[in-house]
Amino acid sequence: MNNFINFHVLISHSPSCLNRDDMNMQKDAVFGGKRRVRISSQSLKRAIRKSEYYKRHIGGSSIRTIHLELLRDVVHQHLSEKYSPEVIDKTLTLLSGKTIDNADKIDGGAISPWLIEEIDWFCQQVSKPEYASLGIDEKKWAKVLKDQLTGLRTTLNSAVDIALSGRMATNGLMSKIGEIDGALSLAHSITTHAVESDIDWFSAVDDLNDGGGAAHLNTQEFSSGVFYRYASLNIGQLQENLGGASRQQALSVAAHLMHMLATEVPGAKQHSFAAFNPADLVMVNFSDLPVSLANAFEKPVAAKKEGFLQPSIAALNSYWRDISRGYGLTGPAAQFVVGEVIGAEFVEKVSDLNALKKWIGENGEV
Repeated sequence: MNNFINFHVLISHSPSCLNRDDMNMQKDAVFGGKRRVRISSQSLKRAIRKSEYYKRHIGGSSIRTIHLELLRDVVHQHLSEKYSPEVIDKTLTLLSGKTIDNADKIDGGAISPWLIEEIDWFCQQVSKPEYASLGIDEKKWAKVLKDQLTGLRTTLNSAVDIALSGRMATNGLMSKIGEIDGALSLAHSITTHAVESDIDWFSAVDDLNDGGGAAHLNTQEFSSGVFYRYASLNIGQLQENLGGASRQQALSVAAHLMHMLATEVPGAKQHSFAAFNPADLVMVNFSDLPVSLANAFEKPVAAKKEGFLQPSIAALNSYWRDISRGYGLTGPAAQFVVGEVIGAEFVEKVSDLNALKKWIGENGEV
């Protein structure tokens, strides 16, 4: 059975600056010998994780922090009625490998995702009399708990972002039994065509300055373009990460993920540019391997009378035809396109985004 779901999204953003580097310039990349504007995968993942859609349809997300003392305060707020302060502090010390009173940060400054339900599970184990003699010996705890990982992983159902993106830890019990291979691979989005940026010169006027004139002057790089977003989801890995979830449960997550890849936009400078553009094309295919279609745009798309979008759609569909034939990609594939567009070969055309979500949930069947 096809274990991977590949998501291909084309989205035309109006003038904007959705992701910036340390110099306050647009992130970019050279591809096919030409400069492309880029939106980083971490920027898009955060936009997805913090979106209202995520909260409504998937649930809560993890707490990502380097500050152990602040994390302890949050955990005490949630779990103080179930466990004593000593149990909570012992649990956090065990998990992080840090003595709380002497540690401002976890893992030497690496931001880690934490989950209240997961910490709750560990507190339950620390509270058991039969484990009292283990103290905070990480190796002994890992040996005792290694056969209970399925129960531990089921706690990730309340924060699917950890199951999707994974987790790496370098200290404490988390480094022994808490590491997770991410099920989702998300590429940096790039424009399908070469981009030359524009510069916005702007000023701010002080309303209380009777003399008038600008109180602040600055510039901001911006541009517009058609972006290719690509992600691949390992269904089996997601099932494992969620403690043995069914394929149907994993497909439900995949359907919601597709919706967010089509609709969520990073928030940088959006009060200035308002580039709240939904996707113009969303294509999904099931396969036995992850397959990016980015090379459809290795040769930058050239603008025609109708702009970049229609040639980008044509280039994607043409490349898909060649790749699917060449590699025998016979898994189900479907596509939703805004407007009247000639569909791709070997791809089911669906009427709208909800129909595509339903198609994913039904394992690629109409």
